Amino acid sequence: MKKIYAAALFFLATSFSPNTLFAQCGDVTIESLTNPGPYDVATLTEADGLRNGPDYLDATVYYPTNATPPFASIAIVPGFTALPSSVEEWGPFYASHGIVTIIIGTNSLFDFPEERAVALIDALETMRQENTRSSSPLENQLDVDKFAVSGWSMGGGGAQRAAVLDNTIKGVVALCPWLPNPSLNHDSPVLIFSGENDPTAPPAQHADLHYAATPETTNKLLFEIENGNHSVANTPDGGNGAVGKIALSWLKLYVDENDCYCPLLTESLLVDPPAASKVLSSFECELLSVPDNSFAISVYPNPTKDFVNINSTNPVHFEVYSALGQRLLSGELTQSEKQIDFSNFAKGLYYVHLGNETVKVIRN
Repeated sequence: MKKIYAAALFFLATSFSPNTLFAQCGDVTIESLTNPGPYDVATLTEADGLRNGPDYLDATVYYPTNATPPFASIAIVPGFTALPSSVEEWGPFYASHGIVTIIIGTNSLFDFPEERAVALIDALETMRQENTRSSSPLENQLDVDKFAVSGWSMGGGGAQRAAVLDNTIKGVVALCPWLPNPSLNHDSPVLIFSGENDPTAPPAQHADLHYAATPETTNKLLFEIENGNHSVANTPDGGNGAVGKIALSWLKLYVDENDCYCPLLTESLLVDPPAASKVLSSFECELLSVPDNSFAISVYPNPTKDFVNINSTNPVHFEVYSALGQRLLSGELTQSEKQIDFSNFAKGLYYVHLGNETVKVIRN
């Protein structure tokens, strides 16, 4: 599993405390990935003036009524012979977390993935037009540079193909996708859910091949749900809620460009997840971090499995913070005691505040 943590926020260690550094991420926790989220949700249909796209049949837009714009958006299409109701629970879930969602039907229930890809792209055009429609509650509320696509079964295959056809798409969430002989040369960060016991789109014949066919240069994640069937990812409650938490974090990270969601994936949701029978990943994300400067106080070994030694000529007060800014440990280092015990911490990245300096420590 490739994880690259890049320095995303440079600051003067002598001027900012860890609490200041992480204040912007204070509300982003595993506990915040609830279903529903914090915002109230309303809907729009063609009866309200929503565009009738020629490449899909009917649509419902779910949007937050008390969140702060501009909003990212996602278009979702169902699978072969399925109606929008098969995936409709994603609408209020995403919208309640501030992501406007359009769920569409298909002109034919028998449309194959390529037609579903075109339908998704047409749905995104509807969202662009909704952003300029004078009577729409979403007028000037959408960030038209932050669009994602998703779908179930053949719709999931279509979502991946949509990213190939439209390189402006910023993210893909494929729900137990069905797509034989995949051609998936695109650079949209893609999250693939599959069910271990899926009889319709067996992972070895579909999801696993899709992951392999996605370029290594593309951020990608495959999450196979233990004992899951073909509809295990049709709602955010799939995998005992893991499906919704991971999908939301992926979209917030790569479509909404919120780096606070990076550690939720790398250090929590994807670390020995109980809902998964298999996890494959090759993605990069940025943690808010300090620059890799030379410090007057050195810390070694780093990474560490248990203790880190502090090379300091003077006694110093220390504080250890999680990647989300939670203070985990504090104490005093003296001439005779210059070690900090990390053995009780989970694997991941931590920040150690030593006097007026802050350094990164990775426990592996």
